[in-house]
Amino acid sequence: MSWLLLALLAVPLAGAASLTAPTFRERAVSLYGIAVSAATFVLAVVVAAVFDYGDAGRMQLQTDWSWIPGLDLRFHLGVDGISLPLVVLTALLSLLCFVHLAGHPPGGGRLRALVFTLLVLEVGMIGTFLALDLLLFFVFFEVVLIPMYFVIAIWGGRDRRAAAVKFILYTLLGSAVLLLGLLVIWTQTGTLDMVELTARHGAGIARSVQIVAFLAVGIGLAVKTPMWPLHTWLPDAHTEAPTVGSVLLAGVLLKMGSYGFARIAIPILPEGAAALAPWLGALAVVGIIYGSLACLAQRDLKRMIAYSSVGHMGFVLLGFATLTPVGMNAALFGNIAHGLITGLLFFVAGGIKERYGTADMVRLGGGMLRRLPYIGSLLTFACVASLGLPGLAGFWGEMLALLGAFRPAAGLSRPLFLVFMAVGGIGTVLTAAYFLVMLSRVTHGRARETVPVGPALASSEEVRVVLGPGEPVEPDATGTAVADVEDSGPAPSGARPPRAGRLADVTAGELAAWVPLVALTILFGVWPKALLALTGPAVQAIFGLGGGAG
Repeated sequence: MSWLLLALLAVPLAGAASLTAPTFRERAVSLYGIAVSAATFVLAVVVAAVFDYGDAGRMQLQTDWSWIPGLDLRFHLGVDGISLPLVVLTALLSLLCFVHLAGHPPGGGRLRALVFTLLVLEVGMIGTFLALDLLLFFVFFEVVLIPMYFVIAIWGGRDRRAAAVKFILYTLLGSAVLLLGLLVIWTQTGTLDMVELTARHGAGIARSVQIVAFLAVGIGLAVKTPMWPLHTWLPDAHTEAPTVGSVLLAGVLLKMGSYGFARIAIPILPEGAAALAPWLGALAVVGIIYGSLACLAQRDLKRMIAYSSVGHMGFVLLGFATLTPVGMNAALFGNIAHGLITGLLFFVAGGIKERYGTADMVRLGGGMLRRLPYIGSLLTFACVASLGLPGLAGFWGEMLALLGAFRPAAGLSRPLFLVFMAVGGIGTVLTAAYFLVMLSRVTHGRARETVPVGPALASSEEVRVVLGPGEPVEPDATGTAVADVEDSGPAPSGARPPRAGRLADVTAGELAAWVPLVALTILFGVWPKALLALTGPAVQAIFGLGGGAG
């Protein structure tokens, strides 16, 4: 059944190649993208169905071909309990993005080019989680950069080009450092096979070399994760990216960096990991607090969600820094939970921006639960899931990461990690604070209409018609006039109704793309064993506590 992993890569790649045919019918592009991504998702489900869950710590369904014999490079693919959830998550989010795209064509046009780009992106994302050769991993790791650059630069917002350039510069620089670290491993061990290197547990690599290699590999992965202070490309990229770009960037691309810590940095370089774990933990908790405080200062909804990712991925890195099975399971669980919940958040935020024409929370006004009850409810659900409400998936990753910090690995300073645990606990409180503040501004309260207007126009007839006769007009610091509006029925004869009266609530296509994420967030929240039973044996194998590395 090793052909399944090849098919997972071949189907989206062939789908993208078919789009280059000049005879391809433009009208069929949306349905074609759904069909190809659906076929890929079905293959991912088949992989999950034939996977031997009783031996999740072993690499399964392997394909191992000679790639470049002179350099002993191999086209080596495989899947275990760590990579399988990420492969399925990638295929699912890609499919849901194509479903969403069918009802929301790109504002910049060029639909066929966008579908082609997303399919190439899917190849790179899935390949990263399947690769078992260090250089092959690096190739797939790099394949995603160019498609995502074009997704942001062509179909993004007003400042899309600057955001895209910042994204590509940061990630390429990180990739260059990552490649140096991988080459150090190769020169010391004579092999790039990740299964063999994991089984060695660092044997043959001096401690000083492991520290250097872990630092280089860690920096390269930290840029993609993103870890503070290497995160600054992320808010701009998320703010300017189209909805599907933001979903895949948060739901999958960030996981590629954290996956590298679990697959490469920690198991292959254990002594380097032990030496630098306190620094990794310190940067992780700084990111948790920084991300939360930055969220409290944001006005743009998408930018706030982007900064929340810095905080949530801080918990993932804290779990890795503990160097314990509990902490690593927490990180892997947090990866999946963040992909589901933040993907849903960006879907909903994109829907809100399309309806209101803005993601500025002040200009959105309040009362969304009255205007758009379904979208307001989905936004509320995604927020409470992201802040870690017990019973939803977001809770377990953060709780287990703090538990791992309570008892870090032998050789690590327990008092130091207790400080990290306390700081992380403060971060959970701040996370609840910024989400609740945002919900109080956007979904609750009285409906508020906002109209961009200069001071000279604040009393004009046009503004009085839009806001309603006799309504007070209060320009804010940005020159935006704000007024309270009651949703009390039709507007007077001759007056234009408030814009909120013309807003459409959630559509059937949006529900088709969003509801699976809601269902999985609830499923993993009430039944975390469904995921932990899969990652647990693979984590045990990494730490040499049972199972097998390959």
